[in-house]
Amino acid sequence: MLTKNRIMFNSLRNICVLGTFGLLLSFFSNGSESYKFRVYLKDKGDAGCSIERPEEFLSREALDRRIQRRVPVTAADFPISNAYIDSLTSTGAEAVTQSRWMSTVVMNSSDSSVVDKLKALSMVDSVKWVWKGENLYLQSFEQDTATFYPSEFPLGNLYGHADDQIRMLNGIKLHEAGFRGKGMRVAVIDAGFQNVNRISVFDSLNLLGTKNIVSPEQSVYESDDHGTKVLSCMAANSPGLMVGTAPDASYWLIKSEDNRSEFPIEEDYWVAAVEFADSVGVDVITSSLGYFTFDTEEAVYTQGSLDGKTALISKAAAMAADKGILLFSSAGNEGTSSWGKITFPGDADEIVTVGAVTDDKKKSTFSSVGFTADYRVKPDVVALGSGCSVVDASGNITYANGTSFSTPILAGISVCLWQAVPDLSPREMIEALQQAGHLSNHPDAELGYGLPDLYKAYKSQCKHVSER
Repeated sequence: MLTKNRIMFNSLRNICVLGTFGLLLSFFSNGSESYKFRVYLKDKGDAGCSIERPEEFLSREALDRRIQRRVPVTAADFPISNAYIDSLTSTGAEAVTQSRWMSTVVMNSSDSSVVDKLKALSMVDSVKWVWKGENLYLQSFEQDTATFYPSEFPLGNLYGHADDQIRMLNGIKLHEAGFRGKGMRVAVIDAGFQNVNRISVFDSLNLLGTKNIVSPEQSVYESDDHGTKVLSCMAANSPGLMVGTAPDASYWLIKSEDNRSEFPIEEDYWVAAVEFADSVGVDVITSSLGYFTFDTEEAVYTQGSLDGKTALISKAAAMAADKGILLFSSAGNEGTSSWGKITFPGDADEIVTVGAVTDDKKKSTFSSVGFTADYRVKPDVVALGSGCSVVDASGNITYANGTSFSTPILAGISVCLWQAVPDLSPREMIEALQQAGHLSNHPDAELGYGLPDLYKAYKSQCKHVSER
């Protein structure tokens, strides 16, 4: 289940300046049913790769990060061999997405009996059904390409409506010290970034690129503004109106969520998004997506699975940490539901799982709680998650609730901390955040190590560096 926040809006006024028209793609169905299967391979075959020649299968950016973070190249970085993919497609099924880390390939077919052909292949360990639905095709129509400008007059402070959410983390002092994320590469994995390319508060966005995992032929800007709101918490840069927590960082925008339904394939898409982020050499991933149940009872997880080692998505999150990436994941908004607990991949080890608090630093009622099934402290830390300032698809500055927003707020200012002390490992960054939390001596299941003081973390880490 996607645990995107349950959003409350208090929309401010917006002025839309009319512009030219462009082409927009949309989906339509031809009514035919299709099936997708996750194929678990016994191995990845021989793709002709060697650890001694990593430049043949890893990008320069991915290698640079491994060198900087002192992370070795391993066989997990090898791609799945083309011969294996050819064998899988010889069954009549089509390859949809794959994971080199998990040794899996998702195959699509309109014939459900293809599963037997897949299972019969010698390199296949097992096959799991992960999606069923109607085939979708693309059609186009004209779209207004106007730019959206918020009509509010600037407030009497630099950060505008976002002042409270960065001040709560003592992030303003970190910015004033000269650290606003410059040179840091961040991937935002979400459900869509509607109109980010048209909204004025993103005019100075340092965009590295976009990737649509779900529908590669479709722009990430065309549907779902959940990612738009998430991105604004970090990258908005309109002084007096809204300035995010990492306005000078560079961003990849990656769509992994198929919001038309909730099936286990969502995990495969998310894993593919994380591996893509690794391949382009990002330092930090922030993800406000979480799962624990799907549109089929056969695929529902239990709380006993919250051990960081069971869910595919959690294993991939841990692998990202092994590759030197600092990953921030929302704790989830199940605090008042029968589930109650954090969602996957928030149970993964060596990542930062973020809960939500109100402006008086109390737990937001919706914020999911820990601990994990193996009694690790989760969430790790918290940030403002009730009444967060965000920007929607119309360029409006609105207010929203959810760990979906506490996560990028904290991730952004943490990016600035890592810019300030770049020699820290991801593990050391996590420890720095935990130690700066107001509950660092007595972490609990609701707030973890609490609300971190990022300037305190900066001063502490600078002191440690000088003593080395």
